[in-house]
Amino acid sequence: MSFRARDRQELEQKLGHRFEDPALLKRALTHSSAVAPSKRTADSYQRLEFLGDRVLGLVVADLLSRRLPKANEGELSRTLNSMVRKETCAKVARELDLGAFVRLGESEARTGGADKDAILGDVCEALIGAIYADGGLDPAYAFVETMFGGDLDVAQARRADAKTALQEWAQGQGLEPPRYTEVGRSGPDHAPTFTIEVAVKGYAPLSAVGTSKKLAEHQGAAQFLVREKVWKNLE
Repeated sequence: MSFRARDRQELEQKLGHRFEDPALLKRALTHSSAVAPSKRTADSYQRLEFLGDRVLGLVVADLLSRRLPKANEGELSRTLNSMVRKETCAKVARELDLGAFVRLGESEARTGGADKDAILGDVCEALIGAIYADGGLDPAYAFVETMFGGDLDVAQARRADAKTALQEWAQGQGLEPPRYTEVGRSGPDHAPTFTIEVAVKGYAPLSAVGTSKKLAEHQGAAQFLVREKVWKNLE
């Protein structure tokens, strides 16, 4: 598949970045199957994907530290991991319709490579790397914040609303409200750690730990919802 000028212009509009070096954009969209084996390192997206993965992690970590000033390291790490995984990157790629622009070898194209999560996730990371290589951190930051910010908003809402979500779910099942019981406390008085057991009648109880009772309750509610497959993960 050739890379036409109008394709480049359409993509630049989607990405919100005009490339000074259009070759970077072309390379970010080129799967290794589309180039000769001897040129895969230089002409495919592999190196840009490596770079973009690190830029994505840096920007998301910075966004989290700014938007979640009260979150502890464990919460930040879990949210970071949920936002930079391949599935999230593939979702962003689909929102941008990147599959229509990916350059694939004939065999890979025949097997639906343009719609595979693994390839779309790689291309998304490669594009972040290409934007960074072309224009520096500012445009890359802007792109990540625009395209991944919604997932962070969901993560914030879910964490804050886990207890409400669990209560509504239990009510929908015709069950009594969840019970939260302190079953353990450790650490010094100035920095205690609480263990809270979350119980819903008819289901196995679950324990969670937090630096406050409220945080442990929210963590327990979120973990309960994930375990029972009401939520897919701890985003």
